[in-house]
Amino acid sequence: MKGIALRYAVTALAVALCLSAPATLPAAAAEGARPDTATGRTVIADGHVDIGPRFAEDGWTVQIRDDTVDPAVWRDTDDVVLQVKDTARIKVPDTEEFGFLGKPGDDVWVLPQAQQQGVVWPGWNSQDPQVAATVAREVTWELTDVTGPGHFVLFLNGAFGTPEVVFDTVERLPQETGIEVNSHVHGNWAFTEPGTYLVGVRMTATTKDGKTHDSRRTLRFSVGPQNPDSALTAQASASPDDAEKPQGTSGSPAETRSDDGSSSTPLWLGIGAAAVVAAVLVIVVLRRGRGDTAGREPSAEPGTASAEPTEPGKERGENDESA
Repeated sequence: MKGIALRYAVTALAVALCLSAPATLPAAAAEGARPDTATGRTVIADGHVDIGPRFAEDGWTVQIRDDTVDPAVWRDTDDVVLQVKDTARIKVPDTEEFGFLGKPGDDVWVLPQAQQQGVVWPGWNSQDPQVAATVAREVTWELTDVTGPGHFVLFLNGAFGTPEVVFDTVERLPQETGIEVNSHVHGNWAFTEPGTYLVGVRMTATTKDGKTHDSRRTLRFSVGPQNPDSALTAQASASPDDAEKPQGTSGSPAETRSDDGSSSTPLWLGIGAAAVVAAVLVIVVLRRGRGDTAGREPSAEPGTASAEPTEPGKERGENDESA
């Protein structure tokens, strides 16, 4: 009963928040990002970023779109650390639905699906103009490996707050999901322990001319009070199958853009608010897989994501003009 009461309390507060704020998420900057890849290392601790595929100078690659600068730029993943400050630390709620995050009362660091001031807001998109124009149907996003002190989970707020897990390192890797072409989605990025996490990702697609495109990259997260520069030089665990994956590099300390304020806004309110908005606005269907060993078919249950209303024929995410 305690867990149910807590869930209802979070939902009620989320409804109040939605009634006092716009129902849709703010769109990314209407103008496109600069076409060339930005140089220089940086730590991003606040504001909007997206991970996604694009056709850059050297062809198909996975990069990070940085909307914290104007104009927005695309950056190589090895040049970026996404800092998950203690502002994002919350307690695992006493509800069965969130048991995949740990035991009730355990600390967990969550970058929420709904934007919160003072916390970096990562999403993923497939809105690069050339990707949107040439990819046949969808991009396959694979979680290949994760190095870190705890577990990593990416999940969506399903209907009425029921979580829809996309990736969970408790399960065997690799795991995969599908990203609809020209879509923009946000989810909850959760880390169970402080420290450096190196998240190996792979994005593949087939273009309309029948050619296949494949890129493996490493996302770098610094969780908790440590110096985030240490994540720039961390080395991913190499394996024979990861020969194409770039490893960590060394260099001078990165430029850091962050809001050092100790905002105490409860992030569960953001998660709950996103769930309510998602339930009212749009149902986003993600094709969820568990790699070739998990023995699961793609999920038939719809998950929802914080998204703006889609245009006709676009089924997922918040489609905007952020490419």
